[in-house]
Amino acid sequence: MTDTPVLHVDMDAFYASVATRDRPELHDVPVIVGGGHRGVVLSANYLAREYGVRSGMPSARARRLCPQAVTVSPEHEVFGTVSAAVVETFRRITPVVEVVSIDEAFLDVRGSVRRWGSPVEIAERIRATVHDEQGITCSVGVAASISVAKLASRRAKPDGVVVVPPEEVTTFLHPLDVGELYGVGEKTRAMLHRLGLVTVGDVAHTPLRTLQRAVGHAVGSHLHELAWGLDRREVVAKQTPVFGIGGGADPEKSMGAQQTFSRDVDDREVVLREMLALTGTVSRRMRVAEVAGRTVTITVRFADFTTLTRSRTMPEATDVTQDLYRTAVGLFDALGLQRARLRLVGVRVEGLVPRESVHRQALLGEREHGWSDADRAVDRAARRFGNAAVRPASLLG
Repeated sequence: MTDTPVLHVDMDAFYASVATRDRPELHDVPVIVGGGHRGVVLSANYLAREYGVRSGMPSARARRLCPQAVTVSPEHEVFGTVSAAVVETFRRITPVVEVVSIDEAFLDVRGSVRRWGSPVEIAERIRATVHDEQGITCSVGVAASISVAKLASRRAKPDGVVVVPPEEVTTFLHPLDVGELYGVGEKTRAMLHRLGLVTVGDVAHTPLRTLQRAVGHAVGSHLHELAWGLDRREVVAKQTPVFGIGGGADPEKSMGAQQTFSRDVDDREVVLREMLALTGTVSRRMRVAEVAGRTVTITVRFADFTTLTRSRTMPEATDVTQDLYRTAVGLFDALGLQRARLRLVGVRVEGLVPRESVHRQALLGEREHGWSDADRAVDRAARRFGNAAVRPASLLG
């Protein structure tokens, strides 16, 4: 069931999808994001790509290729917000999420199958959740290794899932152009083509020593492993991913999670159980990142898509689940909702600071020390047995 534990999730035409998701008049026309009069294309939807428009292309050339395309301005803050929300969706499934760019990430789900089902079922759940909560689509590759999962997600585009079981890896890889191998750039591809190594199968069946003499010892060994699907790299959880454009190293200033109900909910107890689960997810991420926060924000979205947010700042920063949850419950009850039908609920902790900078007594008073120890015991169990190994009694079943 876990012979393909690595997922590569790639948003479909991310910038274009986000830029047009609330503009139905653009859903069936070619769209270019960015560019301007003398700029370059940031992204293009699939209709524009059919005309040869690609990201990084000068906008003048893009207009010549597709003069009927509609050009829209990028909204970088919106892109970052959507990216962060998508990553939170991933982290509801597994804590082992490696964000590699604003629109793609690797997930290791081997510790999540008890709760969420097989890796394929997890992939389908992710696609459905991203579409429902963010209004965009993604494609997922499922495999035993990072490099094969990456290639599988390309084959899944747009809006699909491709699974490559271990016994089918060579059948999947060997017909591909060698330039498709993860990490092989244009220069390496051109060099390999000059040597007559056009397909991945050509590389795989070249004796290793011959390959090493041609391209160097390290590169030759790496290419040989990739060609046989023997990439041994592990997915590495990144605690402070960047969601901006162009990079940066600022840590996250907030962490949150949200959940869309399978059907609209008007039962307070059901809502509070979901808020407890979300608060546990957020506090666990905070402890992994060794941060604490003072401000709790909740989000509720009604059946008609009206959305409300409420925040409260606590006297001291904390990473204790029960402290954060009590604050979230107080915020929810203060809304005074009388059987209102809710579509979505979310919990976010803001104003994060390094946990070591918080006075220990403020975090770990006599009663809080017990809850803090309980949280960390649960964290240890989750790392070993998966997120669902230990849960509050109210969340069982």
